Amino acid sequence: MADGVRSFVAESVSQARLSALEAWRTVLTRGPSRLQFWFIALAIGVGAGFAAILFRWGIETLQKLIYGVDDPNLLHTFAAGLAWYWVWAIPVIGGLVVGALLHWFTDDGRVRGVADVIEGAALSDGRLQVRRGLVSALASLITLSTGGSTGREGPVVHIAGLISTYVAKAIRADGITGRDLLGCAVAAAVSASFNAPIAGALFALEVVLRHFAVHAFAPIVIASAAGTVINRLAYGGVTEFSLPMQNALEFYVELPAFLLLGLLCGLVAVVTMRSVFWAEDLGTALQSRTGLPRWGRPAAAGVLLGAIAIFFPHIIGVGYETTSLALTGNLLFHEAVVFVIIKVIAVAITMGGRMGGGVFSPSLMLGALTGLAFGTVATALFPEVSGEGTLYALAGMGGVAAAVLGAPISTTLIVFELTGDWQTGLAVMVTVSISTALSTQLVKRSFFLTQLDRRGVRLAAGPQAYLLGTFKVESVMRAKDAPRSAPEETCWQMIEEGTYVDRQATLEQAMPIFEKTNPVFIPVVKLSGGDKPPELWGALFQVDALRAYNRALAATAAEEHS
Repeated sequence: MADGVRSFVAESVSQARLSALEAWRTVLTRGPSRLQFWFIALAIGVGAGFAAILFRWGIETLQKLIYGVDDPNLLHTFAAGLAWYWVWAIPVIGGLVVGALLHWFTDDGRVRGVADVIEGAALSDGRLQVRRGLVSALASLITLSTGGSTGREGPVVHIAGLISTYVAKAIRADGITGRDLLGCAVAAAVSASFNAPIAGALFALEVVLRHFAVHAFAPIVIASAAGTVINRLAYGGVTEFSLPMQNALEFYVELPAFLLLGLLCGLVAVVTMRSVFWAEDLGTALQSRTGLPRWGRPAAAGVLLGAIAIFFPHIIGVGYETTSLALTGNLLFHEAVVFVIIKVIAVAITMGGRMGGGVFSPSLMLGALTGLAFGTVATALFPEVSGEGTLYALAGMGGVAAAVLGAPISTTLIVFELTGDWQTGLAVMVTVSISTALSTQLVKRSFFLTQLDRRGVRLAAGPQAYLLGTFKVESVMRAKDAPRSAPEETCWQMIEEGTYVDRQATLEQAMPIFEKTNPVFIPVVKLSGGDKPPELWGALFQVDALRAYNRALAATAAEEHS
């Protein structure tokens, strides 16, 4: 009897092992089935959730060690009592360490963030650059722990993307699966950072994948829920901010004020974004003119940040303490206005100095301060028809953040889930919609898409604009010895006339030539440089270029509507 039981158990284990191996082979060769993919999404959600919590724990631990603060949520209050030279020195030391890391382990000295995750989703089948990403995560951790005036959510999103990249490579995922995995990781990271499962899922769809395809919704929700569970296991089911009272809104009379607040928030968001880009350009120009090494740029930013922090320690770190003060109405009008100006300068210095971190937490702080300042004036002018001033802080927080991220839907939900106040939804929605509508007219839809546009990656206009840049001429051309290739004599004649394209160019560079002269084909050459003549490699036919472009558009449309 015992032998029979042992034999049955051994046979069952063997069958289970064979089934698992067969399932893994199926995943590698044909991709995961829908059910398998949901389990993978759950695993990624757990991994990204733990990564978000560990990153947050790392910042808090380093801040306790470096600043000696017991509660990192009260960092700026504690830092105000430190010796001035220590407040100044910490960001400088942090900048030196960040600069050394980026100088040694990246080729351009730039920290990776959410913009790179969006680029990876659109152009690299959901894959990110792992080594640069790991270094960027460490640089952002040090920045946020040593006085950098940015946020932790951008680095967390990028770390989550590294996890999904590893999984996508392990299962040899195709483009659609790789992007869905990336969306799962991002959703889990955001929900674990904010205890906001709804907003996390919608952020991944709205900002990173930039579509709401049904096939991606279920696994992303599963991952987002997993990230939230991790957050609640670590910190409990509490909101990030606590409002002091129930807000009241005189719907019909007070709504015009929130329309005006939306315009103000849109302007603050645009000023913030353009300040960062201006600081980036100024830093690059000064670095070029002075010969400042790459490692010295973050250190120079640390010098400036430390000097500001001596007088305004509110800029140190994520800034949730100041945001809470604004949301609870514990700041005066002039304090809110000054803090907005100083925070914009500090964010521009931190990001222009390439120190690392994200823009979401700073935009929440700026929005809460802007809303409080506006609400102080509004309630003073019309006290008989106004609600609480803190309601304007809440709406302003959503207005600036939505305009910066270019994510009105997920940002509105994040504000609700951060505060637990669902009764003031109309005020927040009105402010968010107006601020986003204004900011998108003045920048390339969001901070991240404008960042990419400045690098020559034009995702803001949609796939019809950026897909041409994904095709190398060399991959579409007909070789000179291929059947139905272009006559060499005609090709050389066109080359002498100056009509040709380099084999390393993309269709984005080749299509204007077709539009200008409308030839049947364009010679493709290899440029050797110097005085050497170009070497003929083949020809790019207009019909081949259009066929490749149309197939890519069809595939993108199919993914977005599946």
